[in-house]
Amino acid sequence: MLTIDEAFRKFKSRLELNDREQANASARQTEVRDYLDTKFKIDRSFLTGSYARWTKTKPLKDVDIFFVLKASEDHYRSKAPSIVLTDFHNALDEKYGDKAKKQNRSINVDFGVKADAEDNTDYRVISVDVVPAFDKDDDFEIPDNEVGKWIETNPKVHAEKATAAHQAYSSEWKGLVRMVKYWNNNPKHGEKPVKPSFLLEVMALQCLHGGWGGSFDREMQGFFATLADRIFDEWPDPAGLGPAVSDGMDSARKTRARDLLRAAEREATLAIDHVRRGRNGEALRAWRELFGPKFPLS
Repeated sequence: MLTIDEAFRKFKSRLELNDREQANASARQTEVRDYLDTKFKIDRSFLTGSYARWTKTKPLKDVDIFFVLKASEDHYRSKAPSIVLTDFHNALDEKYGDKAKKQNRSINVDFGVKADAEDNTDYRVISVDVVPAFDKDDDFEIPDNEVGKWIETNPKVHAEKATAAHQAYSSEWKGLVRMVKYWNNNPKHGEKPVKPSFLLEVMALQCLHGGWGGSFDREMQGFFATLADRIFDEWPDPAGLGPAVSDGMDSARKTRARDLLRAAEREATLAIDHVRRGRNGEALRAWRELFGPKFPLS
């Protein structure tokens, strides 16, 4: 039987992106780019967000792709964000039909890939988020339909902060972030407790502090507890540019998230107690129930 540490390390490995998934994500980027090049003047495109920061969890979906438009498309910048989002949606709808969905800052394209009972997708990307963008000095501007204006962002700064946090945490930080995001995706919750999931990563920059303690189970127990305690805090954009990341959750959503995070802390405490009482198999099953099918039992 696996020890708890062995199970967590196997769990961490299962959530990491492999070469086949990266190849499929790159192929999907090229597919969408080749098509959008026929509709818009695009300077360049690149995979970004949690995918590029190595904090994306499984199954692999909603992979962010920035499409940086050329200066000849600058007319969009003087218009409401809904205009460019509608135009991108209409273009993608021609190719993907109802698989293209307009969102607040992007267009989601679903490729019809379904995860099996173990959250496997045969190494294929389920969906991508197409983000129109413009260069602005060293940063970017992207549309935000909710606030009704173009907002600044800088994925490079987000990546640098994630890398620094990972190094400061004995290279375990990104693994812990992927784990809590996987918990957040567990269908048993219904709607995700914390939205956007990037908020969990932003909170982890502060909530995972003091250095790696050497025990996955206790790290996760403490992580859930701190997230619950601080979910009502304001969490600014780490790049200091856009609106607060926490603005996407109102009081009711935060209350629900706090309750579910506290429940996760209690479940983690019970799992730890199983080990203390010599019930290793019970502990493994408790962690699997908490996280989902990617957590191994053997």
